[in-house]
Amino acid sequence: MGVTQLNPTCSKPRLHSSQLSFLSRTLPRHRHCTFAPLHRTQQARISCSVAPNEVQVPTVKTQDPKSKPECYGVFCLTYDLRAEEETRSWKKLINIAVSGAAGMIANHLLFKLASGEVFGPDQPIALKLLGSERSIQALEGVAMELEDSLFPLLREVSIGIDPYEVFQDAEWALLIGAKPRGPGMERADLLDINGQIYAAQGRALNAVASRNVKVIVVGNPCNTNALICLKNAPNIPAKNFHALTRLDENRAKCQLALKAGVFYDKVSNVTIWGNHSTTQVPDFLNARIDGLPVKEVVKDHKWLEEEFTEKVQKRGGALIQKWGRSSAASTSVSIVDAIRSLVTPTPEGDWFSSGVYSNGNPYGIAEGIVFSMPCRSKGDGDYELVKDVIFDDYLRQRIAKTEAELLAEKRCVAHLTGEGIAVCDLPGDTMLPGEM
Repeated sequence: MGVTQLNPTCSKPRLHSSQLSFLSRTLPRHRHCTFAPLHRTQQARISCSVAPNEVQVPTVKTQDPKSKPECYGVFCLTYDLRAEEETRSWKKLINIAVSGAAGMIANHLLFKLASGEVFGPDQPIALKLLGSERSIQALEGVAMELEDSLFPLLREVSIGIDPYEVFQDAEWALLIGAKPRGPGMERADLLDINGQIYAAQGRALNAVASRNVKVIVVGNPCNTNALICLKNAPNIPAKNFHALTRLDENRAKCQLALKAGVFYDKVSNVTIWGNHSTTQVPDFLNARIDGLPVKEVVKDHKWLEEEFTEKVQKRGGALIQKWGRSSAASTSVSIVDAIRSLVTPTPEGDWFSSGVYSNGNPYGIAEGIVFSMPCRSKGDGDYELVKDVIFDDYLRQRIAKTEAELLAEKRCVAHLTGEGIAVCDLPGDTMLPGEM
């Protein structure tokens, strides 16, 4: 039977990879409480920190100010990986940064990440949560819920409002936070406001993140936000930036499955081309149902060209009308799917959709934009574009329309990408409901 010794003294934290810490903008320093499970022959030590207004801590005189015990904030757990026999098979901890971490999408996503559902049951992670001054207390609440969930793989949680601190050594950056579009706001205004946010985050990633960090941009308009972010992070490969179009792909698979009367796992090779907007192109020409081309299974080609495309484009709006809120849960699922597609080898013959940098693409699409295209991965976090796809006049015309929109958006944010003076000549308002 193990022996636990309570140590009432508080100490400054030792920063190491197995630390679980909760930061607050209100704290002058980062303090933590440790619980180190050791071998049965050894003693475990618990050291808890408490807020100064909860416990009156006596003044301790010492000649070394660095060793002065000060206790702040909520407690946290730290596991010593080296001391635990059962963790020898676990992998090196992964640092995952999440912006907009107090929002509804993150509220669903963080618990999937912490549970091992995304990176695997033997992969410890650190969550680095970025918020704003207004959301810092909500972030503390999120951290408390993560703490109470007792996820054994969750080794560190930190919260903050400075991306230069939160993005430190990040190997994955999931950028969810964005300003919603308010009443009377033009799409050009939304591009500028959120573009400034993503320009700043790109600079922070460039300065402090891992040189091979993988970035998934969720905040809308996500394609152009991803472009701005990568342009402000020249030391990170442009190929590492993704705009999330996986939810659109999932919606397209759902509609095809419903029409064909099959379960969704029979639907494969679905591509979303272009922008995450109402100009997006769900590709039924290359998609397959139970291994057969969709057009051989679904004989109603008019439905494919009109109703199917419109349903996918407007699915988010239909959901809001039904439920009164945006699709936070399914968006978080699609983020998980997007990550898994990069860390798991793509099944033979299949592919997935992601908004990626268009330079060097084999489809004739304009370079210098972030464009959703079909991708395959070997499971190493990288991807390659699929070459064996076919086009017809209908698909080419639709792709040209979404391409023109992204080129217009690029011109509208030229001042944020270092490409001159912005000129906004957007071809129309193709706002998605989630932007409101």
